[in-house]
Order: sequence, then structure tokens, then C-alpha cells
Amino acid sequence: MAGAVLGCHALILLHDAAGHLLFVTTQRAWAHQRRETAKARRYEREHDLLHRYRADLVAYERPMYELDNAQDQIMTACTVALTTLALWVRDHYFPAFYRQATWARLAPFFRLPGRIAQMPTAVHVALRPFNDHALTRDLALLCERVRAARPCLPDGRMLIFSVAEARRPFLHVQTEAVA
Repeated sequence: MAGAVLGCHALILLHDAAGHLLFVTTQRAWAHQRRETAKARRYEREHDLLHRYRADLVAYERPMYELDNAQDQIMTACTVALTTLALWVRDHYFPAFYRQATWARLAPFFRLPGRIAQMPTAVHVALRPFNDHALTRDLALLCERVRAARPCLPDGRMLIFSVAEARRPFLHVQTEAVA
């Protein structure tokens, strides 16, 4: 290896593996070395950051549980059965203008509170009326159609639906108490 200074640049004479002469300035060599060193440091910082992220993941890791697919299948089968039952009830007992009704439209009827009275020959279901008069009218039509069809439970008792009387506040009592 021989070197010479030409102006402000030092010149290093190098030979490659085949014996050919290479001319490399030290300034370029140092710049290349600085770039490679910076790249190595950046890779090392990224590597350390990944290790810290991995350690944090392990520290905050939540346990994984195996899903019970059999339970999901049972729930899916029950959901399909209940939806089919709701659509069958819609088709057989609801008024004609409910024939194309979706579950969102029918759901209030199926969620109504009420009272069930069991008798030896019948089961009487008294449903609480809606606050909306149109829905209460539709509920009364539904109850009439169920009564006309006279459905029976598996034990042979007849199923009877009706609309319960609306509970009305005693406003005259309140006015007397205030006066």
C-alpha cells in the first residue's frame, strides 16, 4: 500500500484480488465508513426498540382462551330457531299489513311485559298495552287472531292472548290532595 497527498486529499493505492490497482481517496473512505457506522447504530437502536416492545408485550400479555365452537353452534341454532318461530308467528297471527315486517318492526310485540295465568284447561297471557294507540290496536288484532285460531300447547291446554287493561293514574286523588 502506498499513499500520496495531492492537494487536500490523501490518496491511497490499493490493489484488488486480481491485482488491479485501485485509487481511493481517504475522504471518500472515511465518509463511507461514517455512513456505515451510522447505519449500524440505527439498526442497533431499532433492534433494541423491538426487544423493548417485545418485552412490553410479554409483560402486558393477556391469557388466550380456546373458544368453544360447540357452544357457538348451539347459540346459532337457537337464534335461527327463534327467528324462524317469530317469522312463523308473523305469517300466521299478525295482521296482513305485517307480512313484510322485519324483526326490528316485530320486536316490540315479542318484548312486551305481561302476566301469565295457568289454569287446568288453558294458559292465559295478558299483555300490557303499548303507549302508542296504533300499536295497541295492532296488538288487539293479534290477540283476536290467536283466540280465533285456538292454538294448543303440547300438554293440550289452550293458549289465550289478551290485552290487559291500561293502568291509569288517579289524577282526581292528586287534585283533591293538593286542594
